[in-house]
Amino acid sequence: MILSRRSILAGGAAFLAMSPLRGATMDDKAIVRRAFSLLHPGLFRYNSPAQMDARFRDFDRQWENAPDLAGRYLSLSRLLAGIRCGHSYANFYNQKAAVVENLFSGRNRLPFRFRWIGDQMIVTDGPLPRGSVVDRIDGRHASDILRTLMPLTRADGSNDGKRRQLLSISDADDFETFDILYPLVFQAGDSFDIQAKTPSGEIIHTNLAALDLKARQASRKGRAVASADAPIWSIAHDGRSSILTMDGWAVYNSRWDWRAWLDAVFEDLARRKTNHLIIDIRRNEGGLDCGAEIIAHLIDAPFPVDTYARRVRYTRIPDDLAPYCDTWDPSFKDWGADATPYDARYYTLKGDSDGPAIIQPKGPRFQGRVVVLTSATNSSATFQFAQQIKQARLGTLVGSQTGGNQRGINGGAFFFLRLPESGLEADLPLIGYFPDGPRPDLGILPDIPVVASAKDIGLGRDPVLSAAQALKV
Repeated sequence: MILSRRSILAGGAAFLAMSPLRGATMDDKAIVRRAFSLLHPGLFRYNSPAQMDARFRDFDRQWENAPDLAGRYLSLSRLLAGIRCGHSYANFYNQKAAVVENLFSGRNRLPFRFRWIGDQMIVTDGPLPRGSVVDRIDGRHASDILRTLMPLTRADGSNDGKRRQLLSISDADDFETFDILYPLVFQAGDSFDIQAKTPSGEIIHTNLAALDLKARQASRKGRAVASADAPIWSIAHDGRSSILTMDGWAVYNSRWDWRAWLDAVFEDLARRKTNHLIIDIRRNEGGLDCGAEIIAHLIDAPFPVDTYARRVRYTRIPDDLAPYCDTWDPSFKDWGADATPYDARYYTLKGDSDGPAIIQPKGPRFQGRVVVLTSATNSSATFQFAQQIKQARLGTLVGSQTGGNQRGINGGAFFFLRLPESGLEADLPLIGYFPDGPRPDLGILPDIPVVASAKDIGLGRDPVLSAAQALKV
């Protein structure tokens, strides 16, 4: 017998008992607890009901003890990061303009870019020599800073590589996670006292002026916006070897015919008799399932995709939550007949999946060696692509563990939970993706692991690409 939502398991009953009943007035804390308890499909993927109850109680206490907006943003971030879901966070891009101005726009950003390798902060660009290892910022050890910020950073499960990647500062995003969290946690000022070791071994101690949001964004490379029908990927050829670089698959609203572009690429590879194709997705977090179009050119028989079951926690959201659940598709508020009972906690979601169940082959087939360059950035669609390439042995993965998690992720549909008192927003994913059996708490591991060193960064070397180029056909 399927239990009612009010008897949703003994361990989970505490969530409902402590949530306001329909029609009751809710404050921000109660809205967060009730919405995530009833609607989030991955709440208990990495936490038991008792553990989540403790997280909610800690959240309540932290929220009350830090009534200013910054403290409440941090308490919300800590709670959501504790779910260990890469799509649950107080999304920088979905906050009100007043919140962005209050919390994210200050002159309190480090004036250089860097990358975390283990617990070392390695400078990649800025006034410090490239490849320098930052030892201290305002007297704090870099490793202690990383350790403090990791529990506030979104990622799936135990995939700390994703957390390190998000806490690095590249030139890929208008809002950098480190830029947001560091000043809120450590009350950064308008300059930083920096101690670092240069690639030559020199110890430097300097004070650097901070950047504000506009200066950080202005310093991004390649910020010029291409026309809506311009290609966003590139292909480079060197004899019979080619490199396909795909830094993003967010082509939802593009007028560019990316499928036709990929078809033309593979036709050109066939004409060139290319026998070594490197696909670089290291800066690609995901988007549409563009990987299926690539795989179609790598197979000569229909390829069944290892699909994950899609489950949700509700059929229709409670009326008292509806005013706070903003979204682009009102059907997410009532799944209707598309959601059928699965067990005491979940409903199976029918309807369209996020990609094809079977990929059909498409000519011309590429018959050379395929190498895919991976990194912790790869999540969602690029996680899936790396997984399919490895499982079907269609190519060799070179680089580092992907983001995402083999135990499944949450996403597909979202509510933007709007909290009326504080004005904060939290992304609440609605569809959980579950494998058909036990899977490791990992991203996709590369066949050939390669990690850049501080020396590589200092010399401008790309050891991942070099390792891929060295593979023989």
